Amino acid sequence: MITLEAYFDYVILPILSISVMLVFVRLFRGPSLVDRVIALDLIITIGIGIITVYSIRSNQEVFLDVAIILALIAFLGTVAFAYYIEKQKK
Repeated sequence: MITLEAYFDYVILPILSISVMLVFVRLFRGPSLVDRVIALDLIITIGIGIITVYSIRSNQEVFLDVAIILALIAFLGTVAFAYYIEKQKK
């Protein structure tokens, strides 16, 4: 029988790691600024997932606070970029 820790170690964390590597490729090769900003936002989102998995794995709730703060910063960055793009069109 597979435990939750083994599932985190052998399924979820490798998937998140592979996705970070693929998004880094998009970040460096993205043809436009919008692609790069979306890739950076996705990297932050995947980082939030990694922090959450680590928080559950190590049984320390304080990392969930870090993940929430990181999510708020990512959201504000996305809103600021959308505002910048909207101002640029006018």
